[in-house]
Amino acid sequence: MNFETALDQVLGKEAGFSDDPRDSGGQTNYGITEAVARAFGYAGPMNLLGLDQAKAIYRSQYWDALRLDQVARIAPAVAFELFDTAVNLGADQAAAFLQRTLNVLNLEGGWYPDVKPDKRIGRLTLASLQDFVLRRGAEGQMVLMRALNALQGAFYIELAERRAKDEAFVYGWLLNRVEIAAAAGGKA
Repeated sequence: MNFETALDQVLGKEAGFSDDPRDSGGQTNYGITEAVARAFGYAGPMNLLGLDQAKAIYRSQYWDALRLDQVARIAPAVAFELFDTAVNLGADQAAAFLQRTLNVLNLEGGWYPDVKPDKRIGRLTLASLQDFVLRRGAEGQMVLMRALNALQGAFYIELAERRAKDEAFVYGWLLNRVEIAAAAGGKA
């Protein structure tokens, strides 16, 4: 899994321009919210955000921010899952999901020490992922993917419970964003 392949898959889920008043993200284009685009320096109208600008944002704010080139060398399907989650929930949330999951799958610290869920994928998180994959192999990657998706699904439900307006989106989020990991750590 590399950035271009992951981006193509994500863009297959993300429609063009959207301005749904129920969407807390506000105006979006290519799945990029206005707030993210502005923080990246884009000042134009959201409906005119170009694909090249969107790619640059995806690369910087999600792929590189999560060190997904390094994650992909260890567990390619996990790299894609984290990228897809980050696009929809933010890079911090995706990193926290990985850290929390690795912590509960380390046999109470017997395989590798817990990592602080600091929402940043750093050296210790990568080392823990590497150790987990070496010990558990393809089956472990499948379990890791299931756990990441379970956390993501729970996040969506809890969000809609807090903000009723998000109920309009939960079905689609669960349909398009939460997938069951198949054998060998792939996606079903």
